[in-house]
Order: sequence, then structure tokens, then C-alpha cells
Amino acid sequence: MRPVRLVDADDVRRLLPPQEAVAALERALVSGLDIEADSPRLFSPARSGEFLLMPAASTTGAGVKVLTLSPGNPARGLPKIQGYYLLFGGEDLAPRAIIDGAALTLVRTPAMTTMVVKAVHPDPIQHLLVYGTGPQARAHVEHLAECVGLGAVSIAGRTSAQADAFAGELRDQGFDASPASSRALETASVVVCATSSTSPLFDGRRVRDDAIIAAIGSHGLDAKEVDEHLVTASTIVVEARASALRESGNLLSARPRQWWVENPPANVTDLVRGAVARDPARPFLYSAAGMSWEDLVLAEHLGSLLD
Repeated sequence: MRPVRLVDADDVRRLLPPQEAVAALERALVSGLDIEADSPRLFSPARSGEFLLMPAASTTGAGVKVLTLSPGNPARGLPKIQGYYLLFGGEDLAPRAIIDGAALTLVRTPAMTTMVVKAVHPDPIQHLLVYGTGPQARAHVEHLAECVGLGAVSIAGRTSAQADAFAGELRDQGFDASPASSRALETASVVVCATSSTSPLFDGRRVRDDAIIAAIGSHGLDAKEVDEHLVTASTIVVEARASALRESGNLLSARPRQWWVENPPANVTDLVRGAVARDPARPFLYSAAGMSWEDLVLAEHLGSLLD
């Protein structure tokens, strides 16, 4: 029996730099991966949060991400998300690797967003506005900077102190970053929403007509980061239609489920394969909650690098 490899957070970051992670996801979509057949996620309550189980299988491997989500942890000085990804072989289903699950999530979510932004707007981003000051916000800035290119970065936080601190940390890394001004939303060409908000973060009527908005922080039918106006006014791409119908509070709070069944949005496979036409006179909205196939694609890529 082959040994099971333990892949820690440092290994994940080292072996899955942004450009490599984005390329692995693009290859999977172009090669014919059926993302609409992805297994639903399972949420199970725990005393101070919940468990999240995300199983997936392909022709070459299988895996499951097991995470705990504890909203009170940041106040304790602990991560909100903790857990592991268990990677198995495709034919024998033998265990192959145990991967830091939080680190994998911090790669796959911004890699997905970056893949979408690249497909829609391959030129450097003149002005990026980020809602959120946590690990996902930072990871999105770093992925977009490396894979697309960044000009000014504006930070909107839960408090002005959090926005000031995060912008300062980004400046120390060489970014042209500052707390968001009252006009940042009107001038931003790309907006990333990386929060756990249950209510819209801004008035969708204020975004630029040609803005790209990635709402990737919230999941569940009772959570949403963008409002009805933005949803109804935008060209929309989702991770997968089936997943959006199960979990997208962004979409299902704006229009009834049956409307989306009858008017299905494009998914990321459509986008990467060039089947989505962008209207520059309308905002472009990417709404995502995270899917199991994304973790498996990157876990398998990690496994191939360890062999």
C-alpha cells in the first residue's frame, strides 16, 4: 500500500501558485468535466458552527473536503474555517493524501474568480474594489495581481479600522491600496465581494455599466452580497446551474427558482469555452458559493506533483 502524503498549508501555497491553479481549473473545464453532475454539499450543525462535507469523484480520482465553520473563531484569534481534504485514487479508491483544507479553499476560490475575470477582461484591472478584509479578500488581491494585473485597490471593511489595517498591509506588499472612498463603487472596474453578509453590500444601481462583480463570499439561501437590481441588470455566470439552484441566495432572492429553471444562466464551462457573449453596456456578475469539483481538480493536481 502506497504511503499517504500529508500536505500542509505551506506545501499547498508552494505547489499551487495562482497561475498554476487557474490553469488547472481551465484545463479541467475545457477537457469536458461535467460540473453540473457535481455532488451537493452537505452541511451538518455543530455546537458552535457547522460541518461542511464536499465529496467529488472523477475518472482519475475521488476526494472529500471536511471542514468546520465557526463564526465565533476570529474573535478567539482562530481561523473561521478549519479542516482537511482527503484525496483517494480513482481506480482503487485507496487514500493518497491528506491536504490542509483551509489552505486549499484559499487557493481554489480566488483561482475560480480569477479564471472568470481573465475570460471576461484579460487586460490589467485599473481599479479593484474589495469588500472584506479576511483571508479570502487577501487571496483574491494576490491572485488577480499575479494573473491579470492590478492598478489601484480599494478596501471596504466591516469597520474603517479594519479597512485601514488591511490597506496598510497591502501597501507593505507593494500594492497601491487604500480604504474605499464614497465614490469607489462608481469608479471600480472590478468588484470582489468576499464577505459572509446576509444582506446586500451596496446599491447595485451605483456600479459602472461595464463593471465585473464577483460575489463569492456568502452561501445559502438566506445569504446574499448583491441586491435584486444588480442581479436583474447583469449578464450572469454561475459556477454551475444546479449548484446555484440549491444554494445561491444572490440569485434566488432576486427571482423565483422557477424563473431560473426556465431562464438558466451560463456556467463557467460556457464561459471558458467562449459561449458567453458579454454586453459592455451591462454589468457582469459572477455568483459563486464553492463546489466540490474545484477542490478535487486542485487536489488531484497536487497529488500529481507529489508522485
